Amino acid sequence: MDKTEIVSPERSPENGGSGRVGPSAAGWVYHLGVNSIGHQYCHLRYLLLRGTCLFMYKRDPHHHPAIKPIRKGLISHTLMVQELGRRKLNTGDLYVLGFYNRLDGTKKGEIACATPGEARKWYEAFEQAKQQAEYDLTSGSGRHRRLNTEDEINLEGRRPRVRRYAQQGLEKLVKIGKGPEMLLRQVSKIGNNKVLSAHIDDETGDALEAHDWRCVRTINGIRIFEDAANSKGGKGILLKSVGVVNASVDSVFEMVFSLDKHNRYEWDILTGDLELLESKDGHCDIVYGKYEPKYLSWWNSKIDFVISRQWFRGQDGNYTILQTPTTHKKKPSKSGYQRKKINPSIWEIRKLNSSDHVAKCLVAQMVEVQPSFWDRWKGSQLEKFEKSIPFSLLCQVACLREYFAANPALMSESPSAIMQPKLLVPSSVNSDAEDQDTNDEFYDAIAIAEDDYSDDDNDDFADADADKGAKVKLKNVSWAIASLALKRTKASVADIELSGASLPVVIDWNQLNGSLRRAKSEQDSNCWSSPSGDGFMIRGKTYLTDHSKIEGGDPLLKLIAVDWLKAEHRIDAVALNPKFLVQTEAGKKIPFILVVNLQIPASPNYSLVAYYGSERPVNKESLLGRFVEGPDVFRDSRFKLIPSIVEGYWMVKRAVGTKACLLGKAVTCRYLRQDNFLEIDVDIGSSSVARSIISLVLGYITGIVVDLAILIEGKEEKELPEYILGTVRLNRVRLDSAVPL
Repeated sequence: MDKTEIVSPERSPENGGSGRVGPSAAGWVYHLGVNSIGHQYCHLRYLLLRGTCLFMYKRDPHHHPAIKPIRKGLISHTLMVQELGRRKLNTGDLYVLGFYNRLDGTKKGEIACATPGEARKWYEAFEQAKQQAEYDLTSGSGRHRRLNTEDEINLEGRRPRVRRYAQQGLEKLVKIGKGPEMLLRQVSKIGNNKVLSAHIDDETGDALEAHDWRCVRTINGIRIFEDAANSKGGKGILLKSVGVVNASVDSVFEMVFSLDKHNRYEWDILTGDLELLESKDGHCDIVYGKYEPKYLSWWNSKIDFVISRQWFRGQDGNYTILQTPTTHKKKPSKSGYQRKKINPSIWEIRKLNSSDHVAKCLVAQMVEVQPSFWDRWKGSQLEKFEKSIPFSLLCQVACLREYFAANPALMSESPSAIMQPKLLVPSSVNSDAEDQDTNDEFYDAIAIAEDDYSDDDNDDFADADADKGAKVKLKNVSWAIASLALKRTKASVADIELSGASLPVVIDWNQLNGSLRRAKSEQDSNCWSSPSGDGFMIRGKTYLTDHSKIEGGDPLLKLIAVDWLKAEHRIDAVALNPKFLVQTEAGKKIPFILVVNLQIPASPNYSLVAYYGSERPVNKESLLGRFVEGPDVFRDSRFKLIPSIVEGYWMVKRAVGTKACLLGKAVTCRYLRQDNFLEIDVDIGSSSVARSIISLVLGYITGIVVDLAILIEGKEEKELPEYILGTVRLNRVRLDSAVPL
């Protein structure tokens, strides 16, 4: 079909008559659902997103100007868009987006796209429409002042009776083809290649990582690294191959995750022959593979293997794929084949910003090998390493690079693209989009020092004399350290964020306890402690101009206690329960308590509840005061969490990462403000990606030490530098120690 271009919306009834430029996207998608007699359907539909209004048609309205939309509605700020991953429909794999209302959890339907690039860009279009809706609501302008539940878009169930709808502005859409009525794998055209993600921070990490990558070999232009750091939680030696591929992250992900043998045979020398055994959900499957040893002569028999593949797409649009050996009842060991356990490995696909506007990405393949084997291979038997499974896995990056170089048609961005007109909103609403404005380029991930490494970087070298108060930027690390002079002290932050009119209340913090005990030492298990914020990198005073970050420093609020709870149902409103800290006599005397309830989906359900307190009330005019007393829309756009696994299995570390996450944009957050407390219930189960990651973490939880930092994102100059609200360290927590509720 012909390409679609998206034009800026005009002043029309669909925009509420405001004339404001808003997000605009259009193209073919698949509408999924269940009809009135219980049968599932998958219909090809044309979606038109104009501002905060969404229209669904059976045909392209440009070719059929008189056609009426079969569904329409407004994008509300309470609409949650969830990536449900891959799903097999009509013998093809589609990428599904689900919609629901975060206030009451009601489903609003599902759509599917032919490629992950389409799904990502539709997701971004809906997120910007939500941002426009939030701005309209907070500014008191637009149609959202009159919005009720009947106006919200609903793609679930039977559609309402169609009446008369306005069609202004549709004549400006470029021709896109005939608009087929049968299910075809067509590509939506959703605009040009501008990246819009107003809630996405820059591409650097936000916690320090202890890796010491050292280049040990170069193969076909791809460098092989060894992690020389002594990782406490590691089970083997980590090797990594890193290369730049001239293709979009979506194209590379599709190729790596594809089961198409014809394509894989052109670049994959080991896992090219794959067969799907089971698809657990949209983000995890189990595949069977086999290999005939025609090129690696030391294998004297055919080999086969079973691996589990799990993938995530971060808020920054980058992909992570975890591959681990497993077993499956459909494929027991069979005669003539030697069952091999393929080494655990991780693909990391990161977008690179290019000055020539050519799609590029940094592809890294990490592989775990046994220390004894690696020691021999590094010594006198290095030539044997070239005939091993780890070597074949590491070579996949070079093969992938050459495959895309030989197929120029695959190098460009996904055919579906979105034109994202910039919203006419203040910088406080849209400032994060500026984080993407950088022309820097990086090609690999080499550690400067063990404590200063992260392979997700995009910064230039800029050395300066720290004694003179200059800012320091380090190349090939995930952060830039500004001078200590830029970091605010805890006392200075408290003077601004807490009320100076009240004297501090004398509180014996040791008398306040939760069900999880405080750690006695660093080696203690099944306990908690409160680390400093120095291990976290937060926005510095000049972040809006140079993206420099500083160490977090001491938290503003004191971690009082931690509860570790379990129940058959999701645990809400812990602060109202008379059995817990907030409702005790001692708890009622604390001027302000922030309760963060991380709701973990499992069987049973768990809740990790952290209580943070202050000796003075909150200053209502401060950023913290606006967060505590403000609307949920503001809270969702500012509440940020930074994770860092200090000790644990390397694969879990890479899956969790160190990137700050705006929780209100990633999962459903519910807020309860009463008396002297604010409770934030973070529903991790509301996101399929978050569920997948937390299920991986739970499998290794008794061997994990994890640090978490919470903060309020600073988006304006007067709100910088940021500060850490609170931290918590969880030391090797046991699931069976959770207290039943």
